[in-house]
Amino acid sequence: MYKKTLLLLVTTFVLSIAVQAQDTDPNMGIIPAPVSVKKSIGTFVLSQETQLLADTLDNKAVVFLSDYLKNTAMLHVALKQNSGQSVSNSITLTSAGTDGLPAEGYRLTITPTNVTIAAKGAGLFYGIQTLIQLIPADRGATAKLPCVQIEDYPRFGYRGLMLDVCRHFFSVQFVKKYIDLMAAYKLNTFHWHLTDDQGWRIEIKKYPKLTEIGSRRAETVIGNYHDRTPQQYDNTPVGGYYTQDEIRDVIKYAADRYITIVPEIEMPGHAMAALASYPELGCEPESGYKVQGTWGVFKNIYCPSEQTFGFLEDVLTEVIDLFPSKYIHIGGDEAPKSAWKESKFCQQLIKKLKLKDEDGLQSYFIHRIEKFVNSKGRSIIGWDEILEGGLAPNATVMSWRGEEGGIAAAKQNHDVIMTPSSGGLYIDHAQGFFSTEPLSIGGNEPITKIYRYDPTPEVLSDDQKKHILGVQANLWTEYIPTENKAEYMLLPRMLALSEIAWTPLANKNFKDFSETRLPSHLAWLDKNSFDYRVPSAIGAKDTAYFADKVTVDLKPSVKGAKVYYTIDGYTPRETDNEFNIPMTYNVPIDQYREIQTIVITPTGKRSVVTKTVVYNKAPLAPVNYKGTNQGLRYEFFPGEFNSTNNLKLSADGADSLIAKSFNINQFRKATGFGIIYNGYIRIDSDGVYGFSTTSDDGSTILIDDQLVVDNDGKHPVSGKNGAVALQKGFHKFTLKYFNIGTTGSLKVFITIPGKPTGELGSDLLFN
Repeated sequence: MYKKTLLLLVTTFVLSIAVQAQDTDPNMGIIPAPVSVKKSIGTFVLSQETQLLADTLDNKAVVFLSDYLKNTAMLHVALKQNSGQSVSNSITLTSAGTDGLPAEGYRLTITPTNVTIAAKGAGLFYGIQTLIQLIPADRGATAKLPCVQIEDYPRFGYRGLMLDVCRHFFSVQFVKKYIDLMAAYKLNTFHWHLTDDQGWRIEIKKYPKLTEIGSRRAETVIGNYHDRTPQQYDNTPVGGYYTQDEIRDVIKYAADRYITIVPEIEMPGHAMAALASYPELGCEPESGYKVQGTWGVFKNIYCPSEQTFGFLEDVLTEVIDLFPSKYIHIGGDEAPKSAWKESKFCQQLIKKLKLKDEDGLQSYFIHRIEKFVNSKGRSIIGWDEILEGGLAPNATVMSWRGEEGGIAAAKQNHDVIMTPSSGGLYIDHAQGFFSTEPLSIGGNEPITKIYRYDPTPEVLSDDQKKHILGVQANLWTEYIPTENKAEYMLLPRMLALSEIAWTPLANKNFKDFSETRLPSHLAWLDKNSFDYRVPSAIGAKDTAYFADKVTVDLKPSVKGAKVYYTIDGYTPRETDNEFNIPMTYNVPIDQYREIQTIVITPTGKRSVVTKTVVYNKAPLAPVNYKGTNQGLRYEFFPGEFNSTNNLKLSADGADSLIAKSFNINQFRKATGFGIIYNGYIRIDSDGVYGFSTTSDDGSTILIDDQLVVDNDGKHPVSGKNGAVALQKGFHKFTLKYFNIGTTGSLKVFITIPGKPTGELGSDLLFN
């Protein structure tokens, strides 16, 4: 049987963070940072004698706090009706004193005699979450809370997190754990991706084959789908789905934590699991559809026939009956049109409806589904491809292919949720350079990138910005087969997401977030057996530079963890020296010092090793170049290569052309190729310059024929960096790149002293 039954009792957990150094921390350890924090002198002592007073005793937020104090804090605080009179040694939960508070806002006041949370609806729950974070984790029979006045409310009304359960199935117990984490950090929308090519995960009673056939695949591709040619499979069946009773249970569980669940039923693409179950819904029913065991985009999609629309309306009716959410997500992304172009039925339908092309047919498809969903009193959300051919009149756009789709929709006065992969919001991507991370789809989306993302593009007017409802991060699970790995990819990036979604821009500060507040939250995760990515030591930098000395001052990124280091070139471990005090190393001329560091937590979790290499050598002198021709020469090499070392420039350069960017899109139709970009880079002042590439597959950068960036070899999208000391003037610049397959990518970056890293543009490149 592939149906999953919940056998274990899910116990609610809540965060209790031991807040440290409150006098120097403007946000008192709270994540996400509040709107306003005004500290006072003194403490409130929470004890067994404390009373919990509430306007309404059966309010779900009140019940949540009462259960927490009793079952987690082990404080048997009496719950009583609030009389409206001031009571010493009490926690009062009330709707009084909420004038002027925005939606979901709260006022938390802690004095030496009592605690008051003034709020309505979800705001009361969020005030409780803040209060819980202020209760020390290492308390005894009593807990001392700092006196403070906090006024707080969210920046965005939609604060979302998506979980893909199609590529890999996750239990009800884990889904509830995911929801608990969201609630603890004031996220309010759980996007549940329930159908895709690799599995149908929701019981539909009218169509039992969707779970009998569509919820199971015969096997799964081994490793990244770039790794092996041809692809290899594990020969292991995979399945799982949620019964409608289980879904109702999860919906209630989420609602009790003020989280709305938005279900996603993909259409017209990503439909192979449905087509395998009911082949008559496709344009080529005789072709033998199957639930897919690999990833990507597949040719076969729903055929826009009356039978298909009847099927989808039946499915959506059952989904709408289950989910009370305003929104129903209908996908709309990555729907190739080749099957429609080859279908006699589709071509006749295009003519009959007087549509321009297949994009117009997709627009017709989405319009028709939207009309049905609207007739049920609901609204649709779709990925930004639903813009193609014309946007359905009441649709909300989820912009994932960059911000362009969201910008276009907002300018058309449509509501938008920003979730661009370019903003660090695809948390299935690696959290560091690919070679140091577990297998993922690729990319490099560190917590720094997601934290600095702003969902409101400056190109929009103030009125258009009002259509940006909020922000969401997405956890796709092609390469996430276990719950432990899902937690590792989620944490701690989800905490950065919460601050994007909740905290006003003026209050965001990554240094305060990552160095002052985050370590205590990570310590809580560590103590409670979560898997998470341990950040590098605070103060450690994975870099190379030039100097005659290096000063090292490090702190653990997790409260209670230890930092170990080496200077001998070997990987540090707990058998090496523990870092305790700042150190300075002199670097003799023409030598270098290599400091490697690692953080090891109390439960044995480890950060990646950070390597700082300091060279003491003269900078490279400029070469004699006086040209003014912008751009680099490049030479194209067809064929398959395994290393950039296989690429050699022609002796006479006869085949070289001029490029003013590193855009390789024009070459991607080739199944294998290599390129050498060659010329000069202009350096405007003496200093140490950083260079980096992110590429699929290999890339290298040479400056004055010296290797600076080594990102060579066959691999998915991954990044490497390097640095070199350069004198003012021109220097030889060579970039080599090769790609196998048709999914290649290449980006090149430069870090100029005193400036942030940016893409290397043609203004600095000459030939």
